[in-house]
Amino acid sequence: MIEARGLGKRYGSTVAVDDLSFDVRSGGVTGFLGPNGSGKSTTIRLMLGLDSGAGTTTFDGQRFVELDHPMQQVGALLDAKAFHPTRTARNHLRVLAAASKISKQRADDVLEFVGLESVAAKRPKNFSLGMGQRLGLAAALLGEPHTLILDEPANGLDPAGIQWLRSFLKDFAAKGHTVFVSSHLLAEMALMADQLVVIGRGRLITSGPVETFVSAASGTAVVVRGPDLAALREALDRADAKVTELPDGALRVVGLSQEEV
Repeated sequence: MIEARGLGKRYGSTVAVDDLSFDVRSGGVTGFLGPNGSGKSTTIRLMLGLDSGAGTTTFDGQRFVELDHPMQQVGALLDAKAFHPTRTARNHLRVLAAASKISKQRADDVLEFVGLESVAAKRPKNFSLGMGQRLGLAAALLGEPHTLILDEPANGLDPAGIQWLRSFLKDFAAKGHTVFVSSHLLAEMALMADQLVVIGRGRLITSGPVETFVSAASGTAVVVRGPDLAALREALDRADAKVTELPDGALRVVGLSQEEV
């Protein structure tokens, strides 16, 4: 679990993050939603102790700087271009692994997992943004952490890559792990997250179940009734729709149009 309390950051007279507090529960994906420039990246840097500022963040009761083995406990993706320009993708990960006393074999394992095994011997300076995001995720996964913090990880990914990312994060969280992922797109979060923390101009606007925000934003949901909806429920789950079973057995579907359902 992540607990952020009273986070604050100023740049001169500009307030980037203003007394921000929220919780991120284990066992689900929590989306961090806000427009570009709202303070999401600055907040994440404060959480990880990479920027000085007010407030504290604890990961299962400890601040990041207090963790005995940070990479084995918290994996983070902040910048898809954060790598040494002369190293190959494999060597970039091996250097990170060695610094945290992680087996160098993990570099090849995570490269294969994120689909970059074919370019392991190439320098990532020539990678596309999507490939850079995959390499950043591989670095976050090196230590097999229990918590992931990802800043706009879907940027640059193609539709298949976004679908893969959604499935992975949901599966990761379902194992009891903690996932905190930022985005400026509600539509993206509606298909990825269970809970949302919404900010604007560095301040908390609201937080709660993602269905609440999707329903409010769209104003509509599709309700399906019938004698046997099990097969439809399976198909909707595969389509990453948000499905709620109503008291009478009907299915309330958010994230797809009536025609798509």
